[in-house]
Amino acid sequence: MNTTQVMANWLIGREMVEEEQRGKRRADYGRQLVVQLSAQLTAAYGKGWSAQSLFYMKQFYLAYPSLMEKDDFLHAVRGETSAIAKLHAPRGETAPWTPGALHPNLAWTHYRTLLRVDRAEARAFYEIEAIRHAWSARELERQINTLLFDRLAKSRDKQGLMRLATEGQEVSQPIDVLKDPMVLEFLSLPESPRLVESKLEQALINNLQTFLLELGKGFAFVSRQERITVDGDHFYIDLVFYHTVLKCYVLIDLKVGKLTHGDLGQLQFYVNYFDQERRTEGDNPTLGLILCPDKNDAVVKYTLGEQQARNIFASRYQFHVPTEEDLQQELRRELRQLSAMAQPTVQATARKPRTTAAPSKAKASKTSKDGKA
Repeated sequence: MNTTQVMANWLIGREMVEEEQRGKRRADYGRQLVVQLSAQLTAAYGKGWSAQSLFYMKQFYLAYPSLMEKDDFLHAVRGETSAIAKLHAPRGETAPWTPGALHPNLAWTHYRTLLRVDRAEARAFYEIEAIRHAWSARELERQINTLLFDRLAKSRDKQGLMRLATEGQEVSQPIDVLKDPMVLEFLSLPESPRLVESKLEQALINNLQTFLLELGKGFAFVSRQERITVDGDHFYIDLVFYHTVLKCYVLIDLKVGKLTHGDLGQLQFYVNYFDQERRTEGDNPTLGLILCPDKNDAVVKYTLGEQQARNIFASRYQFHVPTEEDLQQELRRELRQLSAMAQPTVQATARKPRTTAAPSKAKASKTSKDGKA
C-alpha cells in the first residue's frame, strides 16, 4: 500500500511538471495549476488533495526524476502490480538498488522528510541508512535535524565523503562509530554548570532507546555503574556497551566539566582492566569513550600518545541540535588546534611534553563522583 501511494504521488508530480513545461513556464501559472488541480481532486475524491500536498508531489518528482524505470511507469499507469512485485522479488532476481530509485521500505512519509535535504549526496546517505536500519519517519527526521551526515563527514576526506553518499556508514574501525559532537537534545536537560554526572547518566538510561540510536549501528547495552575491584578498592564505570560489529566492549565515562588528563588516565585504567580481566576469546581490544561538554585535542594527544589514541576517544556532547554553521565553526577550531600541534612554539619544543599521569583513584567508591550514594 505504501509503495502504491509513493508511485501515485510521483506520477501526479510528474504530470504537473510536464504540464508546466508545455510552453507555460510562468510562476503564476504553476501556482494556478496546483490550486485548480487541488480543487478538482478534492471534489472527486475528498480530503487529502490540498495545494500543499500537491506541491510536495511536484517537488518529489523534481527531486527523484528517475524514481521509476520506464516499465515500472507503464505498469503503474495500466494499474498492474508487477512493478511492486518486482521490488519484493528475491535477492538476485533484480538489479541492485541505488539511492534515488523506488524502494518498498520507504513510505511517502519518508520521502516527504527526505525532500527537506537539499544536497544530493546527503539525501542519498539518509536513504541508505533509513533502509539499512529500518528507521521510522520520525527517526529519519531526527537524524536529518541533528545533521548526522555532516557530523560523520566532518572528519573524512573527499574519498570517505563519497563512500558515505554511495554506501552509507560502514563500520570497519573504531573511529567509524564515533560522532563528535554527540547530540543529546532528547534528554531535555539544560546546559548548566550545576548539572551533575549522576543526573546525566540517569537521563541517558531513561532514554536508552534514543541514546542507542544516537550512538549508531552495533551498540548493545550491557550495564551501568559496572563495579571493578582491584586489591580491595572498588571502581565504577558509568556505562558499558558491547559493539556487535567491532566485537569489543565499549566503556563510556561521563563528564560534566572540561576534559582533563586525569579523566583520560582513569579511562585508560578501566580499558586496561577490561582487556586483561573481562575479554574472552573472539573479543577485540576494549574501547573507551569519554563524553564531555568541552575538550582540548592537544591534551588528548599528549596524554594518550598515538598508540592509546587508537582505542580511547573523547567526544563532546551538546543538548541542542547543531546548525551547519556550528559544525563549520567546530571544524575551523579543530583545524586551528591541529595546526598548533603540528607547529609548536620555540618554548613548547624546548620543554618536554608531560607524559601520561598515573591513573587517579577517582571513583574509589560511589560517593567519589558527584555525591553518588
